[in-house]
Amino acid sequence: MATSRLDPIDRKILAELQADGRMTNVELARRVGISAPPCLRRVRTLEESGYIRGYHADVDARELGFEVQVFASVGLLSQAEVDLCAFEARCRTWPLVRECHMLNGEVDFILKCVAPDLSSFQRFLTEELTAADNVASVKTSLVIRGAKDEPGVPFDVLEERLTREA
Repeated sequence: MATSRLDPIDRKILAELQADGRMTNVELARRVGISAPPCLRRVRTLEESGYIRGYHADVDARELGFEVQVFASVGLLSQAEVDLCAFEARCRTWPLVRECHMLNGEVDFILKCVAPDLSSFQRFLTEELTAADNVASVKTSLVIRGAKDEPGVPFDVLEERLTREA
């Protein structure tokens, strides 16, 4: 379903749930200005349509002991679709890899990794990532600190664009 098929209430539901996924359906309905039963139907439709992929707690990795965050730029020997898919499947099996994105440009993939300490990441890097089939090169960048980590999408920007198009 394209964004244009979402009405303003659906977009408001998504924005509210993105900000606070723990609120009750009654509170959500109040915030978007509809009654609870149609609100719940809309939420279920948004879930079934894939707009809502899940509900998660935003945990603090460093507070939990994951002191190391690294971005790894990965170059592959082959970019044939079967090889790209194989690498993506392999990434999904590595617990330290939290995000995997295929890129256009000098590198094929960027991985966001977390580890409890540098030696754990080094073990993963040397024993798993660089040893994986089809991996030609890996360049890593250790995160010193984060300035912004905002999940989701900026609904206000979307609403502004839709208002201009109307």
